[in-house]
Amino acid sequence: MPQNKALIKEIFQSIQGEGPYMGVNQLFIRFSKCNLNCSYCDTDFKSDLKEYNSIELLNEIKKYKNIHSVSLTGGEPLTEIDFLLELLPLLDNKIYLETNGTLYNNLLKIIDYTDIVSMDIKLPSATNMPDMFDTHKKFIEIAKKKDLFLKVVFNEKITDYEMEKTVNLAKEYEILIVLQPQMSGNNLCISSDIINGIYNKFTDRYKNVRLIPQVHKFLNLR
Repeated sequence: MPQNKALIKEIFQSIQGEGPYMGVNQLFIRFSKCNLNCSYCDTDFKSDLKEYNSIELLNEIKKYKNIHSVSLTGGEPLTEIDFLLELLPLLDNKIYLETNGTLYNNLLKIIDYTDIVSMDIKLPSATNMPDMFDTHKKFIEIAKKKDLFLKVVFNEKITDYEMEKTVNLAKEYEILIVLQPQMSGNNLCISSDIINGIYNKFTDRYKNVRLIPQVHKFLNLR
């Protein structure tokens, strides 16, 4: 019998609008808890929540067909590690983990059930939170055995220090960097000239970089 429950904000099918898997058909499971408080987070995680145990959520997932993968997103899915340890062994689907890249001890417990890891680099200039590069490095050490890429949400305040630290991490592990301009609703927060300049600064340092905005917002999709 299931022992753990998780509060889920929403379950929906759509295309992946971010990163190198942009355009694939996914089932999104949005968890409601997070261990961080990033200033650009735009999701209301205090209302319209529903509690599921692992069997209940498994039955919901089985309703959806022809999906590329199940995206565990949030919030931060790894805050619900005991629940995931019950759920993931029951799934036959490919698992796409969207994570803030900080809870490395929890990742270690479920990495063998995970196929793709979209890991955020949390820049202080964008999040208004402390430097997390040392924590991100510990996370990458575990996640590198899977299909891993780094997602970097940035604005015009990004610093040369943040760029160097991000590039050094990516170079060390030969990981793709996906630059994602910060958005407010469906609008970019930065001018195209600034975006292009920041992209060029990254590619001057490292070639495995892509600039990919949140495409689903331009398409008016969830």
